[in-house]
Amino acid sequence: HGVIAPPVAAKTVLPDWFRKLPAVDSQHASATNNGLTVKRCMPFLDAMTTGWILPLAATVRLEIKDGGRAVDAGWEFDRVMVSNHGAHQVAGNPKEPAPPCKFHNYWSIRTPPGWSCLFLPPLNRPAQPFECVAGIVDTDTYAADIHFPFFATAPEGLYVIEKGTPLVQVIPVRREAAALKAEIQAETGAEATERETVYRNTIASEGWYRKWARAAR
Repeated sequence: HGVIAPPVAAKTVLPDWFRKLPAVDSQHASATNNGLTVKRCMPFLDAMTTGWILPLAATVRLEIKDGGRAVDAGWEFDRVMVSNHGAHQVAGNPKEPAPPCKFHNYWSIRTPPGWSCLFLPPLNRPAQPFECVAGIVDTDTYAADIHFPFFATAPEGLYVIEKGTPLVQVIPVRREAAALKAEIQAETGAEATERETVYRNTIASEGWYRKWARAAR
């Protein structure tokens, strides 16, 4: 604590491009275009701001070689930052020929009983020279270090991944809620009416979803 980059709430580290984007682009606003940008898209924003961002603990250098078939890693920090998985463990995966690697994380994560954590690449954020693999861990019982497998995705070259770079987004999930049963059936008349009413309200005035349908955050 006090040395490695700390986890941060996802809503506090929005990408620069998003912060600079106006909610309405005046250059495109006209009688036939409301000029709205993705900044007014609440589903996009909620995906970006939900949960926590777990960052890279310390600066790492990745060198991608041989058409992506080889990845060398180096760092100055006094703990292991990157290790490798055997390619046979993911034989036939869509990222081949990139070798599976792993970022080491030194933060323990604990959740209340019944809660797990979904770890996935940061949502709606700038691409990095790597992409971590998504996973769910039952963090109410597993308190050991959780490391993050990844594939290098950038072209050949040397890349410096700075301390604090977002590695994964962490979204706590209640296992009971994630196991909800679904009914797959034809839409009823009442459901069709509700759907049509919601849709027409959405297009009748700007911000209806944000004001009336979206739960308060």
